Amino acid sequence: MTNMRYTFGPTRYDLSARAHLMGIVNVTPDSFSDGGSYLAPERAVDHALRLEDEGADFIDIGGESTRPGAVPIPIEEELERVIPVVEKLRERISIPISIDTYKSTVAEAALRAGAVIVNDISGLRHDPSMASVIARYGASAVIMHMQGTPREMQVNPTYEDVVKEVKKFLRLQVDRAVANGIAQVIVDPGIGFGKTVVHNLQLIRNLPEFSELGCPLLVGPSRKSFIGTLLDLPVAERLEGTAAAVTACILRGASILRVHDVRAMKRVAIIADAIRKGSSS
Repeated sequence: MTNMRYTFGPTRYDLSARAHLMGIVNVTPDSFSDGGSYLAPERAVDHALRLEDEGADFIDIGGESTRPGAVPIPIEEELERVIPVVEKLRERISIPISIDTYKSTVAEAALRAGAVIVNDISGLRHDPSMASVIARYGASAVIMHMQGTPREMQVNPTYEDVVKEVKKFLRLQVDRAVANGIAQVIVDPGIGFGKTVVHNLQLIRNLPEFSELGCPLLVGPSRKSFIGTLLDLPVAERLEGTAAAVTACILRGASILRVHDVRAMKRVAIIADAIRKGSSS
């Protein structure tokens, strides 16, 4: 049976007990949903604290946009964006901090500053040093699947069997993480990262298959373009679509949902959990 009791710094969660929410803090000028809103460290910290108050179980801090078509930024610029936020937040927040990066230099600086999770959209592929850095700090790893890179991932993504191929990739990378000494691994099928609308729907529909990997499952459908396509709505109007996707993910076994709208999704998660368990307790 999969071990769902994970320790993140001083915090211990039973990830099977209920759906947990990871609140998103983008310290960027160009993220697809809220770019520029929290670029100043003080605003980012205030936003993170607000997400904690709204019910977030984790905070995920990112300094480089990974929206479709995004161009990588220099490591120095990413460090300047995220490290002051992690340092200030560590002193004021009681929930675990995750750093959203695929660069080991940024990950190591963030772990030194107080982060306890590394959320790597490349699934440990981009930087050969990433796995050893995570292991050395005793941190947890989120391993995500992405076809290609953010700059070109949505240019005609193709699969013979998207569920089978994503699951195969994640299994290989989980084995690599464990072999490198990472004790706690979380997997993410990468909704919206090198996938068409149909691919995303197939992945969500088949989330139970990912339980075979023996790791907690994180899914990030929040405000994604597949919702906008299905509803013909801009980013700012995708709350209800996100709620439907989050519900589907919880009912299909997701342990962690990475979301922007924590207050609303907390309410959604409570109802979805009650339906999943058939109980209000």
